[in-house]
Amino acid sequence: MRCKTLTAAAVVLVMLSAGCSTFEKVAYRHDINQGNYLTPTDVAKIQKGMTQQQVAYTLGTPMLQDLFGTQTWFYVFRQQPGHEGITQQTLTLTFNSVGVLTDIQKRC
Repeated sequence: MRCKTLTAAAVVLVMLSAGCSTFEKVAYRHDINQGNYLTPTDVAKIQKGMTQQQVAYTLGTPMLQDLFGTQTWFYVFRQQPGHEGITQQTLTLTFNSVGVLTDIQKRC
C-alpha cells in the first residue's frame, strides 16, 4: 500500500512540474520597458554643436551622467517583451568642457 502511495505521489509531482513549464509559456507576461524611450525622429534631431540645454529639451534628461568629470550623457532603453529576449539600446552623448555636443554614439 505504501509503495502505491509513493508511486502516485511521484507521478503527481512529475505531472505538476511538466504542467508548470507549459503553463509558464501560455500565461500572459506583460512587456517591461525601462529607461529613456527615444524615437528615431527625436534622435535624428540631435546634431554635433548643440548645447546641453538644447539636447535636454529635445530628448529629456539622461538616464545616467558620468560622475568622473567628463561631460558624457547616457540615454538607455531596456525592453523585455513578454516571453522574448531582452533588448537594450544606448545613446551616448559626449560634450566638451563648454557644454557643446562633440560625439554621438548609438548602440543597439
